[in-house]
Amino acid sequence: MSHTPTTSFSVPGFRGELVHPDHELYDDARQVFNGLVDRSPALIARCSCADDVAAAIGLAKEHSLPLSVYGGGHGVTGSAVVDSGVCVDLRGMKGIDIDPTNRTVRAEGGLTWGELDAATQEHGLALTGGRVSSTGIAGLALGSGSGWLERSLGFACDNLVKAEVVTADGRQVVASEDENSELFWGLRGGGGNFGVVTAFHFRLHPVGPIVLGGMLVWPAAMAAPLVRFWRDFMLKAPEELGTGLAFITAPPEEFVPEPVRGHPVVGVIVCYSGDLDEGAKALAPLREFGPPGVDLVQPMPYVAVQQLIDPGNPKGMLNYWSGDFLAELPDEATEVLCSQATAPVSPLTQIIVIPGGGAVARIDEDATAFGQRTAPWNIHYLSMWADAADTEKNIAFTRSLSSAMKPWTTGRVYLNFIGDEGPGRVEAAFGPEKFARLQALKKTWDPENVFRHNQNIPPAT
Repeated sequence: MSHTPTTSFSVPGFRGELVHPDHELYDDARQVFNGLVDRSPALIARCSCADDVAAAIGLAKEHSLPLSVYGGGHGVTGSAVVDSGVCVDLRGMKGIDIDPTNRTVRAEGGLTWGELDAATQEHGLALTGGRVSSTGIAGLALGSGSGWLERSLGFACDNLVKAEVVTADGRQVVASEDENSELFWGLRGGGGNFGVVTAFHFRLHPVGPIVLGGMLVWPAAMAAPLVRFWRDFMLKAPEELGTGLAFITAPPEEFVPEPVRGHPVVGVIVCYSGDLDEGAKALAPLREFGPPGVDLVQPMPYVAVQQLIDPGNPKGMLNYWSGDFLAELPDEATEVLCSQATAPVSPLTQIIVIPGGGAVARIDEDATAFGQRTAPWNIHYLSMWADAADTEKNIAFTRSLSSAMKPWTTGRVYLNFIGDEGPGRVEAAFGPEKFARLQALKKTWDPENVFRHNQNIPPAT
């Protein structure tokens, strides 16, 4: 890969650190979660404040260089880094200011959900956050923000009350219901298309610090009846119960019965955020189904639930993802899903089905850029493997399963769950009316499409 010459790059007044390709930190700084992505920016601008962000954007525009924004670097597309361009690196911006009385937090754009959860839980507060603690708050919230608490608290973007934004022309503006309200609408689900959010102001809710959480695990042979039972169970479950049904491979851990280790299993991850006794009653039918070969559900800190699947999502593995919203999950669909998902080509692969409804569905479809609020199911195909020689067969597995499930999809998609699947997929995520509105918003705030290294919404022509 070629680098744009960088020896002459300097940014007057820049208070952070400029990392060039010959810098000792360069190779580490350009790594992202997805090991399939290997890109070499001309400059990584490690920002310390919004002024630094504006200066880095200005530098990219001055030299006609492509621009990327690094928050958590967890997105499967690896759009946090761009070849031969300027990477606006927010990872040094981790300020947290919590108002426990009014239940709000100002959180800077370089934070991860693990860092934010740890701080808010000191006050017994939380909002819906990423299911892997190393996920950046910025990319997740701007893409809508799915997590274990969404059925009771809505998505992360539903809890955004204000955003501090650096625009494509270097201005620093605020977006809220009262100020730049159309921009505020677009930031809630439209991704990083309209500016760099340097700080998020979120509404917080009483959660924990102890919740009922953990995982239930059944052998793959029980997959089809389990999925059907879980499907019907979740349609009536209280909103405080957040779950995800996951097709995984049993890890070689002590808590897993030895005959099952290394074999496909079906797990249900659980987070009940209300009264613990009520949670135990609500969960009882699921725990009694089968019963599970492994039952690890118990009272535990909310921050521990937020880290439950971290070991299965290590940075640097090779990843290929896709996803869909499902309009229904009839028995025929469960048979197709179970027959393929229980035969992965990599032990690291995870297929996760997430129930909709609750607080997410109560918000008006047009209230935010993110839509598809009434879909009953959201499915995430997450292929992960270690050896580059296995890339082709892993991608083929994901595409085959995704294709087989298409008859039951809505045609929409949760953008944070997919890789580079083309502009048509981005447009389909929003539908024609919302996409046109987002394009008009893009024309207002970023007419030159400076912020294009993402799931891109091009400006209206």
